[in-house]
Amino acid sequence: MGFIMMAPYIDPVALSIGPYEPFTIFIGVVVLAAVVVFFLYRKKRLTLNAAKEIDVLSTAFFLGILILVCWKLTQTQFDIHWYGLMYVFGFSAVWLLVRKQLRECGAWEVSVKPEAYEGLFTALILGVVLGGRLAYVLFYNFDYYISHPIEILYIWQGGMSFHGGLVGPIVAGWWYCKKHGMPFMLLMDKFSIVAPIGLAFGRMGNFINGELWGRVVTAPADVPWAMIFPGAGPEPRHPSQLYELTLEGIVLFLLLWFTRNKDWPVGMRGALFLAGYAIARIICENFRQPDVQLGFIYGDWLTMGMLLSSTMLVAGLSWAAWLLYKVKHT
Repeated sequence: MGFIMMAPYIDPVALSIGPYEPFTIFIGVVVLAAVVVFFLYRKKRLTLNAAKEIDVLSTAFFLGILILVCWKLTQTQFDIHWYGLMYVFGFSAVWLLVRKQLRECGAWEVSVKPEAYEGLFTALILGVVLGGRLAYVLFYNFDYYISHPIEILYIWQGGMSFHGGLVGPIVAGWWYCKKHGMPFMLLMDKFSIVAPIGLAFGRMGNFINGELWGRVVTAPADVPWAMIFPGAGPEPRHPSQLYELTLEGIVLFLLLWFTRNKDWPVGMRGALFLAGYAIARIICENFRQPDVQLGFIYGDWLTMGMLLSSTMLVAGLSWAAWLLYKVKHT
């Protein structure tokens, strides 16, 4: 049978805090708010004009999350998971690398103001969370959530769809750019180039959580890196999370990053990201175990991930072809 690795066990909970008395939480929130306000004033960012840039919807969303966290802290301990931290690391890396690109092309503080960029990023995060969650509910576990609708809000329990997490920020970004006069297509290109970094962090979170594991390896001697995952039975499986981290994350990022200065039409990077991700995801789906509540949706080979990625591939290739046609005939 050969040597089989056990998937390394990492406690998915990075830090636990609480529970606390309501008065203690109130004092903590007040102190946190004071620190944030002081920091913004010191940076000269809390002005009347800047305040007008704050979107009511985004503010209400994050305020709601804060209220839920505070309420939970009064009831029981609050666990900070590595999976959630991976989202933070991914968003932070994307924020920094997009700003670097905007400075390189001369758009920073010209067509993209720092205040507007921060507002855009807030809208994109909101789009990722809402789009990813709703798509998971609709496409991957609709029967369960229609019977337990309140649990749609329990995003800390996991359950996100990349495809919804893609459509959500595109819609949110288009709306925000149109509202604030920002170059949507240019920004979409810049975000598309570095989005794979965020995906890589997300797949690492899946691996740490011991979820979304691969299919059973029938000939372990031919796959010496096969792993036995806790909760997935005694059979060795493909570490498909690491396959996706490599193809959807690292490889796709390197391809897009080192071609970022090519004289291509605006929008081409977005098209290549769609097509590149779709190809990588379809390849990895051949090694990934289908979601238990769905299984294969046709025969013993077609998965929901393949189907959704195929539409992405068609959209990306069609978009790239249209851009090339437009350049050729103008």
